[in-house]
Amino acid sequence: MRWKTTEYAGWGRALRATGDLARPERVTALAALMGESPAPAIGNCRSYGDACLNSGGKAVQMLRLDRIKGFDPTSGIVTVEAGMQLGELARIFAPQGWLPAVMPGTGFATVGGAIAHDVHGKNHHGVGSFGQHVRALTLIGPDGQTTRITPDHPLFRATVGGLGQTGVIVSAELQMLKCKGDVIVVTERRIEGWDEFLGHLDASDASYTVGWIDATAQGDALGRGILEEAETGSGLVTAPGRAKSVPFDAPGFALAPAVVRAFNAAYFRRVPQKGRTVVKPIQEFFFPLDRIRNWNRLYGREGFHQFQCVVPVDQAPALRAMLERIAGSGLASPLAVLKRMGPGRAGMMSFPMEGYTLAVDFPNRARAVRMIADLESDTLAAGGRIYLAKDSLAKGASLRAMYPEQRDWAELVNATDPDGALATDMIRRLDLRTV
Repeated sequence: MRWKTTEYAGWGRALRATGDLARPERVTALAALMGESPAPAIGNCRSYGDACLNSGGKAVQMLRLDRIKGFDPTSGIVTVEAGMQLGELARIFAPQGWLPAVMPGTGFATVGGAIAHDVHGKNHHGVGSFGQHVRALTLIGPDGQTTRITPDHPLFRATVGGLGQTGVIVSAELQMLKCKGDVIVVTERRIEGWDEFLGHLDASDASYTVGWIDATAQGDALGRGILEEAETGSGLVTAPGRAKSVPFDAPGFALAPAVVRAFNAAYFRRVPQKGRTVVKPIQEFFFPLDRIRNWNRLYGREGFHQFQCVVPVDQAPALRAMLERIAGSGLASPLAVLKRMGPGRAGMMSFPMEGYTLAVDFPNRARAVRMIADLESDTLAAGGRIYLAKDSLAKGASLRAMYPEQRDWAELVNATDPDGALATDMIRRLDLRTV
């Protein structure tokens, strides 16, 4: 297998790596590679920080292993290779009445990455996390051996949400979710403040629910935003136009506080005061930012950090205090999301818990780094967690304290990969394999 020295980055572009990448096209080539020179797998590098980086080492990029191996139209179980992207699965199967049961905010995430991070979507309150819909997966360990793992296997809960530390996920059998078609009916309404927002999230019985938050609003307007509730549908709708692209790194003033405040005010007003219902292609609802290729370049060459946490329901006041800190800083970008989460999680290191999750992007500046450290402390004090798929700054001790099964997970991982061949920059930064 040919290795090529490459510079690559997480989606936030604040953290980068230079190392050797291999891009196998067949499972036989992947198995041979793992037998000779085991290395962690990476997908489309859509995790924001360093979960997909292995500085100075090797990594196996899985994008060429993206085949559909089988589909049962009666049960809705599809078998796919790990490099398959979720947006492509949705594009192929939605017209047939099936969708991936869980989809994160980008369709460019791969199946392998979705399992390794046990991702959640806009329907977590109803159907749980991605890993809860994995019926089986095929894993190649660092010894080159191939194993089929089902939910009752000892390694399943260490693999789902396990950041690729038990081996390379080769393929998976996924339970798809029945849908009405490839369009979605979305009801949008303005929400005037924090308490009202939480009340609507708690009361919603929609299949898909997500809130955009104006993270610059303060005072009585703190927590204002737009709530979207959606159901799949069938019918004709104008296909989404060709994706636009950001061709260069934006200058620093592009996301200056005054610009962001003005944008957020206009975005809030785009929905009429009485609300509205619109019909969209499913991709436009599930993956809105995918229509702007390389949107991460809007943060300039220094990149950005995303802070995403979840706190228990009874700690909503602590999350409000975090939003007050964020709004007062003047550092937030226009991209801030609030969702209600259910209890569903499939792995020892899975992020979700019953509660509220807030995600906010910040340009990579010293003030933002200091504030995110304070938000990390606030999350720990509230009994919450930080999402590893988004993290680039957390400290190991506090992060490990947020995940009560971390030690048990580390024991399993270290027994499976005793030489640490699958460790990545994130694993080392957070010392996650410490028992």
